[in-house]
Amino acid sequence: MMYLANALSLLIQFVFGCAVALFVFRLLAEAVRADFYNPICQFLYRATNPVLTPIRRVIPTWRRINIAALLIAWLLEVIKNFLLRFTVPDFWASNLGTLVLGVADLLNFFMIMYLIMIFVWALLSYVNVDARNPLVPLLGKIVGPVLKPFRRILPLVGGFDLSPVLAILVILLIQTVVVAWLTNVGHTI
Repeated sequence: MMYLANALSLLIQFVFGCAVALFVFRLLAEAVRADFYNPICQFLYRATNPVLTPIRRVIPTWRRINIAALLIAWLLEVIKNFLLRFTVPDFWASNLGTLVLGVADLLNFFMIMYLIMIFVWALLSYVNVDARNPLVPLLGKIVGPVLKPFRRILPLVGGFDLSPVLAILVILLIQTVVVAWLTNVGHTI
């Protein structure tokens, strides 16, 4: 019976992770003003518009940040944690704890996503990639604002940009300190 609970837990995490990814990438694409005609952006807009369009009439965008997409991503994380309370035997959190765990999981999702994107961006900078690939400009637009402060701190060393290394270190520190603390608070409330 435990195997079925593990399988159900995996399915819940996968489905909700994919849904959260759609809304988070939509949020980031709007925040950095990514090219609307990029096929990846077109997919993101078409996939999320049925949910976001009615909500955006009530919750407006604030400083290029789509609050509705952020709210939907957080609600998806809360629903995921609520469902996991019933499928995972060791998972315990109160209703308020589930809300805090939603914040922790969403922040953790952002950190993991940026960790992967910065790593891929760093690898792509050392490989000759076709600039017409729709992923390259989109990834550069999303990762650029995060790397910009680190580029001011670290100059180029021998032609190498070490800002991704420092950015990855800061992301790992945020995961270790902030996300772990929020997760602990969510489980103890």
